[in-house]
Amino acid sequence: MTIQEISPASVLASAYQRSVADYWNREKNPVNLRLGEVDGIYHHHYGVGDVDWSVLEGPEETRDERITAELHRLECAQAEVLLNHLGTVTPDDRLMDSGSGRGGGSLVANRRFGCHVDGVSISETQVAFANEQAEKHGVSDKVRFHLKNMLDTGFESGRFRAIWNNESTMYVDLSQLFPEYARMLRHGGRYVTITGCYNDTYGLPSRAVSEINAHYICDIHPRSSYFKEMAANRLVPAAVVDLTEATIPYWELRAQSPLATGIEKAFLTAYKDGSFQYLLIAADRV
Repeated sequence: MTIQEISPASVLASAYQRSVADYWNREKNPVNLRLGEVDGIYHHHYGVGDVDWSVLEGPEETRDERITAELHRLECAQAEVLLNHLGTVTPDDRLMDSGSGRGGGSLVANRRFGCHVDGVSISETQVAFANEQAEKHGVSDKVRFHLKNMLDTGFESGRFRAIWNNESTMYVDLSQLFPEYARMLRHGGRYVTITGCYNDTYGLPSRAVSEINAHYICDIHPRSSYFKEMAANRLVPAAVVDLTEATIPYWELRAQSPLATGIEKAFLTAYKDGSFQYLLIAADRV
């Protein structure tokens, strides 16, 4: 069945999923589009690393361009951090980019490993855009994007050497997500997520975390839920990296950017008061 033949109604299993798909089908946020225009790699996530604050200096007429390029450099650095944790990948391996957005992560993975990548999204607009990008980059023979639900992909069992989520797990129930990943990963395969999660020691989600949920129509999970549901589904953590401090500079720069969306204050407040964490978790399928 080709992507065009798949009905959105058969992919979207709930009213909530329909609302999320509608959000991303309509989304044309400059903070996602302008950054991708820098080099043709369109990511849908945030950044990590030290900021080159000199971008705020120099000619005023090129200030916005310099900030945009720096934000894109930081989000590209975040993608590389994730790829560093996928383990050994060969050109014959298949990977899945779950919640693939406009496709940047899949293209970077293929460029780095030469492997096959299947991207999955419930947004028709994102899937179409990402497949156009794969064509433009000349890799559509190995990188393909599908209108599929990450909770029920229809891919065969044991298909993938690795699967990742880059800031997309907050749209699904983890108790439904990880059984599907355990099914699709081959024995010894690797799962990696980079995600924002609320800190269990803080208690219930803070006001700032609740603002983030409302902004993105998502449901940020507590940190403990990831480890609980992985353990229940034969996914054994191999690495846990707290990226909270590493992502704060990105948000501080973005707050001064013309691409700011108004949610920057909530992220900075939540990260700095300890109620929110930015984690990378890599786990092996046993």
